[in-house]
Amino acid sequence: MTVDYIIVGLGLAGIAFAEELKKHGKTFIVFEDQSQSSSLVAGGMYNPVILKRFTPVWNAREQLQVALPFYSSLEKDFRKSYDQPIDIYRTFKSFEEQNNWFIACDHPLLDEYMQTDIVEIQTKRIHAPFKSGRVTKTGRIRVRDLVSDYRDRLKSEGLLIEESFVHQLVITWDDCVEYRKCKAGKVVFCEGNGLKKNPFFNKLPLNGTKGELITIHAPELKIDYIIKSSIFIMPLGDDLYKIGATFNWSDKTNAPTEDGRFELESKLKSVLTCDYTVVDHEAGVRPTTGDRRPLLGTHKDNARLAVFNGLGTRGVMIAPLMAEKLYRFIEAGIALDPEISISRFKQKN
Repeated sequence: MTVDYIIVGLGLAGIAFAEELKKHGKTFIVFEDQSQSSSLVAGGMYNPVILKRFTPVWNAREQLQVALPFYSSLEKDFRKSYDQPIDIYRTFKSFEEQNNWFIACDHPLLDEYMQTDIVEIQTKRIHAPFKSGRVTKTGRIRVRDLVSDYRDRLKSEGLLIEESFVHQLVITWDDCVEYRKCKAGKVVFCEGNGLKKNPFFNKLPLNGTKGELITIHAPELKIDYIIKSSIFIMPLGDDLYKIGATFNWSDKTNAPTEDGRFELESKLKSVLTCDYTVVDHEAGVRPTTGDRRPLLGTHKDNARLAVFNGLGTRGVMIAPLMAEKLYRFIEAGIALDPEISISRFKQKN
């Protein structure tokens, strides 16, 4: 088999780059062993506001300008609904936070999203004595459904090889890269935290941050918006709510832990005043970097090998735009922004 690209990994990064290749008429094959679960576990929110400090998410406006049409196009292609627009209500801990909210509402990058009214949560099942602020033009992408549908599509088209990629079997020639029985012009590694096992790029400073989430059944809650306090409460339908998330910088496994569940339930009980039942508990390692910027670029000694990683906690928003930038860099030599290029680390790959 001869293709233009081999893609390794089929999370949000892999899907976004595959769509970019399709847009430009490039052929590809995908290797995926489902060893990395961060895309599947993620809450899938897109939100341009850092709600801890009421500050703008880096490059959020440009990200959303690309991301929302990207998911709309996939919805039309698959004839499915993946994008669920939904407001976020950020509960306040004090009057000081209310004042900080008012100040932030005047920010030119935030005034489009943050509403100036202080809002009382319309349910007695949420403890919010200082009320809340509302963020609009936000939502969630049903990432698990999207990844599953995309994987099934590629499999039916013979474009998915469900096995682990053995990096040591890559052979680079002057005109192509050879891997087993496949020849390609380029290989793009979209492996998430699996990058740590990639001998071509494993010296890049990908930290990996484990996150755990639980899903609860709470028939009395009845909200159709996201609550953000010390945790988020996200409605899934049928009285189910996703609760998250933890941040663990030392544990790099995908296994849920009792400590993670205890932390989530402790925070949840400080917010929720009705009974609930935990029906699911998930974990995944987010591909994060110390400067919270993506890792894009090609190997310093082999331009046929590229990396697309480091999307962190906001992969839903950032993946489509980064796929465009990486493609233009590889195919047209258009320089990557210094803050997203792996060259900022002096090419330690």
